[in-house]
Amino acid sequence: MEISFKEVSHLYPTQKRKIFTVALDHINLNINKTDEFVALVGKTGSGKSTLMEHMNALLLPSSGSVDILGSVITPKKNKNPKLKEVRKKVGFVFQFPEYQLFEETVLKDIMFAGKNFGLSDDEAKKQALETARILKIDETLLKKSPFNLSGGQMRKVAIAGILAYNPDIILLDEPTRGLDPKTADEIMELFYELHRTTHKTIILISHDMDLVYKYANRVIVLNQGKIVFDGNKVNLFSSSVYEENHLAKPEVLQMIDYLNQTLGYSISYSVFDEEELLRRVVEMHE
Repeated sequence: MEISFKEVSHLYPTQKRKIFTVALDHINLNINKTDEFVALVGKTGSGKSTLMEHMNALLLPSSGSVDILGSVITPKKNKNPKLKEVRKKVGFVFQFPEYQLFEETVLKDIMFAGKNFGLSDDEAKKQALETARILKIDETLLKKSPFNLSGGQMRKVAIAGILAYNPDIILLDEPTRGLDPKTADEIMELFYELHRTTHKTIILISHDMDLVYKYANRVIVLNQGKIVFDGNKVNLFSSSVYEENHLAKPEVLQMIDYLNQTLGYSISYSVFDEEELLRRVVEMHE
């Protein structure tokens, strides 16, 4: 099973009558249910968020159809499947998800989505406690108000609320935005470990090309509502496509370019972070 877009376009109305902004333009795309870590990238206004919002039916297509793990979404509202069931399959971690916290305790907030999707109190509590353990949310915090936590702790609690109902696919819209570097690294390592151990597909929007290069195994570049690249991250940054679409070159690749061009090394772009690059250089001198 997969998420499959067939000739999907999405139009937003403007203030001028009968004039629309084209956010997505005849998109065809397939993303597997398992084993993909996909990054959606492109400049502001390229269509990334609109594309992601179709992946759990937050938006309906203006034309075309989206098959979300067997549930086909079309422009015809009255003929679509129950959207609650679709959204149970595909969890969405929004930008600043901590703004959606509202329960009186951390534990109740983590339990909320699971109960909303039909779990009993006992089942929701069991899954909430297990998810809190995985995300290293200390038990002493569970009885506290989420509004008394630090920013990083609130982000973890909000993410735990999504993971606790065990969606098949996870959508991340700028999940590290506003976090300090240490907390951002911790959050991304948690998602990567989840992807590695459960084989769940994760789909990420980010403007941080260092993060994209470290974690994604597939990169989709959008420009003016069209997909202009879909493939391997090494191929993307070895081509001119990233420059043409105003994407920053990851720092590790800039370091590799310097070592190769200035110091005569021969290191490939298959090195994905600074620690790995340092190990590679040390090995070459042993």
